[in-house]
Amino acid sequence: DLQRHLNVLSSDSLEGRETGKKGQKLAAEYIKNHFKNIGIPPYSKKTYYQKFKAESDRHICKYNCENCDEDFITKLFKKKRTVKGENVLGFIKGTDISDEILIITAHYDHLGKHDTLLFNGADDNASGTSAIMEIAEAFMIAKRQGKGPRRSVLIMAVAGEEKGLLGSEHYTQNPVYPLENTVANLNIDMIGRVDHYHDTSGYIYLIGSNMLSNDLHSLSENINKKYVGLELDYTFNSEDDPNKYYYRSDHYNFAKNNIPVIFYFNGLHDDYHKVTDTIDKIDFKKMEIITRLIFLTAWEIANREERIKLK
Repeated sequence: DLQRHLNVLSSDSLEGRETGKKGQKLAAEYIKNHFKNIGIPPYSKKTYYQKFKAESDRHICKYNCENCDEDFITKLFKKKRTVKGENVLGFIKGTDISDEILIITAHYDHLGKHDTLLFNGADDNASGTSAIMEIAEAFMIAKRQGKGPRRSVLIMAVAGEEKGLLGSEHYTQNPVYPLENTVANLNIDMIGRVDHYHDTSGYIYLIGSNMLSNDLHSLSENINKKYVGLELDYTFNSEDDPNKYYYRSDHYNFAKNNIPVIFYFNGLHDDYHKVTDTIDKIDFKKMEIITRLIFLTAWEIANREERIKLK
């Protein structure tokens, strides 16, 4: 199933899923239909979408701006523009602590198509999007068997991440469910590859797990030790990490609102933000193991007696 979802999301027909463009709309429709097919109802007014419109000053060009000189990017490339997108919400109501909510996120947008260059974004972040779609299905299977989560779970595919975390920012500024009732955010962004610093696939970087909650950090460690046994790498788990990963994905908008977070990330590789980030390079066994870890962590958060404690 992970491979099936990723094959669609990273296909040429979705044209790189740039927020506001045709491919992003097609990806949103695919995710929405998956939520519908597994039995998740629309969250409001017969819609799965939370639409947003925001200003972005990020511009993706064929010269791979992320590696360009900053001054060169600024007068030549960066332009303010209005971006329209949709977050896709799959809300699974809890059984007996339903006013408390766990949010699981992954951004489904990517860099799009520019001239003849098409950025498929298989690892970034069709991998994380495929994972949350399967996690949603696992929760719904449990719910149909009368064993649904005690707390509500919001599975949210967000757009606009590549434009400046726009979709998650819009949600936290216009929350569909009260932020004070949100117990944690688990965010998945790139889980299908091996980075420059590892020789094997049996690891995942965790970022933010103990920034706001030692309780969340301990829970995460215990679940991994008991069920999965991955190497949990905390190399980038620092606010002063020179790469600034803690600030660079959608979890940060929740952390800014004092909501405990974990960011799951496999690190950068040679195909990051390039046209070569394609499905043939994805390690699906790695994806499966990490997705299982995240689901089991989410299951524990959603079902334990006490909500996650802040430091």
